[in-house]
Amino acid sequence: MNVHDWLMNMPIADVADECKVIEVSFNNGSRKDFFRNTTLQQFEKGDLICVEGVSGFDLGEVSLTNEIVRIQMKKKGVDEGNPEMKKVLRRASDRDIDTWRHSKSREKDALIRSRAIAKQLKLEMKVSEVEIQADSRKATFFYIADGRVDFRELIKIYASEFKLKVEMRQIGARQESAKVGGIGSCGRELCCSTWLTEFKSVNTTAARYQNLSINQTKLSGQCGRLKCCLNYELDTYLDALQHFPDNCDSIQVVKGNASLIKKDIFKNLMWYVLPDSNKQYPVTIERVKKIRSLNAQGVIPEELEIAEITSSKIKEVEPEFVELVGQISLRSLEKADKKRKQKQQQKQRPQQNPQQQRGQQQNPNRQQGNQQRGPNRPPQQPRRDK
Repeated sequence: MNVHDWLMNMPIADVADECKVIEVSFNNGSRKDFFRNTTLQQFEKGDLICVEGVSGFDLGEVSLTNEIVRIQMKKKGVDEGNPEMKKVLRRASDRDIDTWRHSKSREKDALIRSRAIAKQLKLEMKVSEVEIQADSRKATFFYIADGRVDFRELIKIYASEFKLKVEMRQIGARQESAKVGGIGSCGRELCCSTWLTEFKSVNTTAARYQNLSINQTKLSGQCGRLKCCLNYELDTYLDALQHFPDNCDSIQVVKGNASLIKKDIFKNLMWYVLPDSNKQYPVTIERVKKIRSLNAQGVIPEELEIAEITSSKIKEVEPEFVELVGQISLRSLEKADKKRKQKQQQKQRPQQNPQQQRGQQQNPNRQQGNQQRGPNRPPQQPRRDK
């Protein structure tokens, strides 16, 4: 939920007209609110400050200041002159930070205990998060429920169990996913937990327009609903589909009625399937319009005229030389591996005595003669003349 302050270095014409409202984030950015700065101190992004809470104070982090706060307030429909807007008390001291950390350490145990109590009362709800105020005087329980839940008895038990004021706030599955966070199938952090603040309705028609298979396991996000990113490219697909002819789900040729399978907006092709065949045939938009007009006149063409598809992939050619930047080929690596294996095999072989090797090199004929006489006969002594 980070926002870049692109108006940070803009000069202010009138100091009296400077925005006195600060945006403060709580619980690592999962909740934000606006507070009026009535103090004489100037705060910057990242400062820990104490603000007014419910019969006490709360501690948060400054997320935005100055003129960009007015843009955020206009976007969310908040009036800058609202007299009921809460105020900034002071800069957080060490004692305030210690109290805030102690309150945050209680949230995990409170979440486990609150879920157990709701289960004992057999309420159809799920407590997803517990946020305790910095001074431990109030706790907000965020829950998910499909219908209306009567939690009057639950609030009494929570108040007596945790010794604080209780506020119940219902959220949706998408808001829970934003609070929990995680990594999506694209490999990036979830949009709802980083920058997405408004959740629009997503249905399966968005997937049909984009020629996606209706597979709930692939189209659903971590919240269990359809992914919000299905709406990102929907307008582009709708604009591209305006050039395709309507009422062309089935066209007639001599071989039978060709049924439309999909539309390729990138290559402007329409794929058809003939009866008694599973093969798909790409046809251009102009050819489909012509066949449609001929069918309206009662003329049945002989064939579809399949369009030629050229591959846009570029074949990667492996370089046969070593460049100055250090680029090497896989073949050179394989050669190096072979040489390394040969050296290891030579080292593993038993090494002979160097004197034996020298004798074998000087008298090779003597060894051959001994082999011919046999292993049991002694070698002949050399003849000496007297």
